[in-house]
Amino acid sequence: MKELDLILKNIKNKELLPIYFFHGEEPYFMDVAVKSFENDVLEEDEKAFNQTVVYGKDTTYAEVLALARQFPMMGDKQVIILKEAQEIKMTEKEAEALKVYAENPVESTLLVIAHKYKKVDARKAFAKTLTKNKMLFLSDKMKDYEVPTWIDSEIKNLGLSAKPYIPALLSEYLGTDLSRISNELGKLKMILKDSDILDEKVIEANIGISKDFNVFELIKALGKKDEAAAFRIAYYIGKTPKQNPFVLIVGNLYNFFSNLVVYHTMIGQNPQTVASAMGINPYFVKDFAEASRNYNLKSTTRIISILREIDLKNKGLGAVNMDESELLKEMVYKILNVDKIKVKL
Repeated sequence: MKELDLILKNIKNKELLPIYFFHGEEPYFMDVAVKSFENDVLEEDEKAFNQTVVYGKDTTYAEVLALARQFPMMGDKQVIILKEAQEIKMTEKEAEALKVYAENPVESTLLVIAHKYKKVDARKAFAKTLTKNKMLFLSDKMKDYEVPTWIDSEIKNLGLSAKPYIPALLSEYLGTDLSRISNELGKLKMILKDSDILDEKVIEANIGISKDFNVFELIKALGKKDEAAAFRIAYYIGKTPKQNPFVLIVGNLYNFFSNLVVYHTMIGQNPQTVASAMGINPYFVKDFAEASRNYNLKSTTRIISILREIDLKNKGLGAVNMDESELLKEMVYKILNVDKIKVKL
């Protein structure tokens, strides 16, 4: 959510809107904002009288708005927080009441609403009013390719030092669950000393991702055309499908070899320019330089066709009694022997 930093800054400076209505598919940003509203707006001695937290399954919008229209006791501000608002089936009458309240909110009330996991209908009158008054905040699900950049930012915000490939590694194995990623990074922050570097050894010891057997090591082995290492890694990760989802393995290989096509078209250019065109950290350009010596442009495009073929087989097209571990070994074999086999282009 783009506005999160500004919201947290405004909470700190006590520059508050009367209503904050959060909605969308990503709960993490809402949780961060709501936690700050809950902890940082009122002083501890004010919260007992002037802070109320209710949950969607236990209340209605009519009851929440009734609370919002009350005035604070022995203070200048009251905070009303509605969590899990998606559990409420809003009636037309309540929607109209929320619209009316948003047009003329009680200035001494801070009303915070967290509507998780889905968007509200922007065509509704109450949503239009909230949007007009800049009180509606969308928390969108982060795209897969955006997560490593977010992880890198979180690592820096925590004051940690990490190897360049760590954000991509964490993203691959923790997925897009930002809450889980944040929790894992928080644990690492407590464990690591200021002088420690976050690397694959630390990840393996504290999160459980193998530093030797993962899709990044597989890509590295394939890039080097290290047949023994590639098959050894494929064998291991084929036995741990929960930790190594096949679809993510194929996706990462597809991204690597697609970028290798880009690299071939830019050989001789500045590494920074090449990295920018591929959308990667310049640290990884050397891996593509090595891979380009083992796979020319024609071979690289053939590998992309192999990956598409394997993906179709995994979806049940053309595969006969082959589980994912067997498909993985077939894929590795075909990539390593791309110049010797027939490929369906």
